[in-house]
Amino acid sequence: MSEDLFVDLPAGPRICYRVDGPADGTPLVLIAGLGLDLTSWPQRLVDGFTERGFRVVRLDNRDAGRSSRIGTPPPGRLRQLFARPRPDAYDLGDMAADIVGLLDRLGLKRVQLLGMSMGGMIAQTVAARHPDRVESLTSIFSTTGARSVGQPARSTLVRMAKGPAHTVEESVERHLWMLRHIGSASFPPDDDLERAWAAGLWERGGGARAKEGRPRQISAIHASGDRTAELRRITAPTLVIHGDTDRMVHVSGGRATAAAIPGARYVEIDGMGHHIAPSLIDRLVAMTTEHITTAAEESAR
Repeated sequence: MSEDLFVDLPAGPRICYRVDGPADGTPLVLIAGLGLDLTSWPQRLVDGFTERGFRVVRLDNRDAGRSSRIGTPPPGRLRQLFARPRPDAYDLGDMAADIVGLLDRLGLKRVQLLGMSMGGMIAQTVAARHPDRVESLTSIFSTTGARSVGQPARSTLVRMAKGPAHTVEESVERHLWMLRHIGSASFPPDDDLERAWAAGLWERGGGARAKEGRPRQISAIHASGDRTAELRRITAPTLVIHGDTDRMVHVSGGRATAAAIPGARYVEIDGMGHHIAPSLIDRLVAMTTEHITTAAEESAR
């Protein structure tokens, strides 16, 4: 297993990352979602990409995992509920700049980007603002930021409003409780793997002290607003994947993302929720690999 590495970026955050795969492999950057760290990408998925010759770079976004906690106060519950970020909030553009800063330090000029949920939003922002750095984009169960699409189900919002966990045991049970809601009966989770992962997330994120990071990431999404017009500027070949039973990001968010990005290919998976389940991994690896290969072939013509 690869080790945690660190880089101090000029903009301020210290970013933790891991690199897997052959040194001369095609660079593929995986960007995790809200409150998640680099271990949220299943190891089987990472292995699937490295076996296909990719050099996989994963990172903890700012305010997650072992990356820097930002010093500004988190937004209160009312600000989160009404999508009113604090004036000092960072946004998705700042998080995208973290990605570019990491690429600079690693000497990677152009990469394949794969992001899930909030990570998809960050990947979209990188592709829109730094088109020269992105060979291809894959966005999984993400959205455009428009208030009319991609919103969580009301039942999901009720669960998200619950206060933060105070112990590792509570955090693990909270994760399984939420996963049973936003996951899928068609593509069920492996409870043993999820328990182990959630316990590791608690440890890597500093336990209870990590509670302020997630609200600040939520605020970053709110501060970025509707990004539909920006998505129209994306030139990288784009694959958008979404499930039709997603209770965290409604399927309308994926459809709107694909509609906004010129030439994007949209794949809707029946029965998929907001989770990369074991039975989906091989399919997602194959789809992403095919997309990247096709993009390279078209670029070479």
